[in-house]
Amino acid sequence: MTPAQHPKDAGQALAGPLFSICTLVTRHAEYAAMLESFAARGFTANKAEFLYLDNSKGHHWDAFQGIRRFLSLARGTYVILCHQDIQLLADDIETLRARLAALNALDPDWALAGNAGSMGDGSLAIRISDPHGENQCCGTFPARVVSLDENFIIIRRDALVSISAAGSGFHLYGTDMCLQARCAGRSAWVIDFHLRHLSPGKVDASFHQAQQRLEAHYDKLLNLPWHIRTSCTKMILGGGGLRRWLARRKLARRLK
Repeated sequence: MTPAQHPKDAGQALAGPLFSICTLVTRHAEYAAMLESFAARGFTANKAEFLYLDNSKGHHWDAFQGIRRFLSLARGTYVILCHQDIQLLADDIETLRARLAALNALDPDWALAGNAGSMGDGSLAIRISDPHGENQCCGTFPARVVSLDENFIIIRRDALVSISAAGSGFHLYGTDMCLQARCAGRSAWVIDFHLRHLSPGKVDASFHQAQQRLEAHYDKLLNLPWHIRTSCTKMILGGGGLRRWLARRKLARRLK
């Protein structure tokens, strides 16, 4: 075996921390307070790594670019995307581990978790303190959701869920990631992990522009049916009606 040939057993877990906490930073004082609150709640160097991208002297990274960068570098079992202006309260690292263990048992295919989002029927699931209200607790947890607020999102790294390559800006990447998870057959949840977010959020012109981009992207992506031919068969995805029924009959005859 040459020195270059050192195969690794892919079935063995690679060494890394339990959590990677990833943040876009525009105000270093807020980020320092966030780090202090995490350290006080058990997110120590042997259990967590902290990654940041510096936007304090200009927006060099938008959220979509930043998330792609974080996911390419993070070594944690769980990657936490969070705003610089969050602070942990009584819930600590052991609380979060317990919540995620319960989620693993409930739904082994989950990909994303957070503290606020919307369920399929349009109702909200929220567990947070922010300028809109102290100690908010809305819903029964864990709650399966179709969107997540961006202040705090946990990604199970082995789920291999990312964001749209066409996305840009600083809004609605939580919703985009939930849609990506859904397309991959995975799920998103709001869990009972209480923290404080210092900002009420911002819905401005850039938010509405981001919404229009997201809607246009998925309108185009989901403009079905898709007619796909592989080296072995033909498929019609998303509708197809009579043509798909005939194709399936033809395939059934071949199998017989």
